[in-house]
Amino acid sequence: MLSLLLLCRCGGWSWSLAAQQCLPLSHHPLPLHHLPPPTPNTTQSGKKAAKPAAKGAKGAKGKVAAKAGPVENPLFPAKPKVLRVGGAPRPGGRDLTRFVKWPRYVRLQRQRAVLYQRLKVPPQVNQFRKPLDKAEAYPLFTLLGKYTPETAAAKKARLEAAAAAKAAGGSGATTRPPAALKFGLNHITTLGEPKKAKFVAIASDVDPIELVVWLPALCRKMGVPYAIVNTKARLGALVHQKKATAVALTRVNAEDDAALAKLVELSHAKFRDNADLRRKWGGGIMGLKTQARLEKRQKLIAAELAKKAML
Repeated sequence: MLSLLLLCRCGGWSWSLAAQQCLPLSHHPLPLHHLPPPTPNTTQSGKKAAKPAAKGAKGAKGKVAAKAGPVENPLFPAKPKVLRVGGAPRPGGRDLTRFVKWPRYVRLQRQRAVLYQRLKVPPQVNQFRKPLDKAEAYPLFTLLGKYTPETAAAKKARLEAAAAAKAAGGSGATTRPPAALKFGLNHITTLGEPKKAKFVAIASDVDPIELVVWLPALCRKMGVPYAIVNTKARLGALVHQKKATAVALTRVNAEDDAALAKLVELSHAKFRDNADLRRKWGGGIMGLKTQARLEKRQKLIAAELAKKAML
């Protein structure tokens, strides 16, 4: 069998592993293109060398004994943690509100509410924090819901019916539009100044509040009944809009005169004739920590005064 030869092309010489001597390439027993490439971990016969037997084996044909793992308790099975959304929920009953990153508009709402409590709020702004409650607002929105403005399709149908009746030779139906709510600050201002508005409803959550802060004073000066209600989205739904800062009634049907008179009486008692609402400042409410600190300070002052009185 031919011995493995490691050739190095250095000056035309080669190294023979079997003869342990350096031979010229011209005297080499095999040509260069017949020499097998050297392979790692191979014997002279071309077979891979056998790995040494592992420790603890029972001979050449024996198998290594596998180690027994820990026995799992059936009462407490192992559950792999799933880090995807909803995969590993926390136990119920734990409040994670403080760990939630709320949207920016939510943070602004909460900061504004805290500022309204901490700072002193002037009466003109503070009156918007005391709107009609649910029981008082129910008859108002019931009445306003009857005077929702007609849509474009309803207006077209009304004009077509009037034109058809007139073409038929009859007297023809009246083309006067029905009583409906008016909305928009400019429109309501032009209705309030000449005292054409019969009732005005103002939203309490307008931002910025400067848009409507002057409207109650205008209504009081012109003798127009008004009420502050929640919310601008609810007023907007009455006039087919997303939001409405204020709505006004210019006239009502004969069957709703009694309901309107009751609402006017309610608005006068709660807003127009309520001097305390127009003069009382709001805010000035400190946080719980500040309140506790002030109470502690007052107790210390009272104890010191008591000691001086004993002397």
